[in-house]
Amino acid sequence: MSRIGKMPVAIPQGVEVSIEGNTVRVKGPKGELATEIHEAMNVSVEDGHIVVRRPSDEKFHKSLHGLTRTLIANMVEGVTKGYEKNLEIKGVGYRASKQGNKLVLSVGYSHPVEVEAPAGIEFEVPQPTRITVRGIDKQLVGEVAAKIRAVRKPEPYLGKGIMYEGEKIIRKAGKAGKVSK
Repeated sequence: MSRIGKMPVAIPQGVEVSIEGNTVRVKGPKGELATEIHEAMNVSVEDGHIVVRRPSDEKFHKSLHGLTRTLIANMVEGVTKGYEKNLEIKGVGYRASKQGNKLVLSVGYSHPVEVEAPAGIEFEVPQPTRITVRGIDKQLVGEVAAKIRAVRKPEPYLGKGIMYEGEKIIRKAGKAGKVSK
């Protein structure tokens, strides 16, 4: 049996879970999330826990088992704590600012790049070189952070660009140059 799939998901205080057909809805203090699960998976609420069961030991059902449980666990954590991704900007003159619900990036292009916050996502710019992306949907937070990083990926020679907090950039040596005798 799947080690992750067989673990029940605890339902914290103040979180409501409803299952209608293939749709699992989780409502909590930070908001509400819903997802469609595969019809083969059996999801039920039993004494304060969400339990995911699979119909057989086929490889396909085994792969869905852990995935379904993890998606539901991420939804429960999202509506209680939320998720955030932190980004750093490195480079001379590179900076970010927030205007309304837009993020304005000045990262070496001839024009500032504006990134619109989708529904359920909020940006925070505590410093001109730091960006925080917050939301309750783990996938959406990661996707928006990846789109911001893609505006100016960190380059390997000088290390300039937008990178995740704590990301290590493997640096390359530049040209050797002309050696005089």
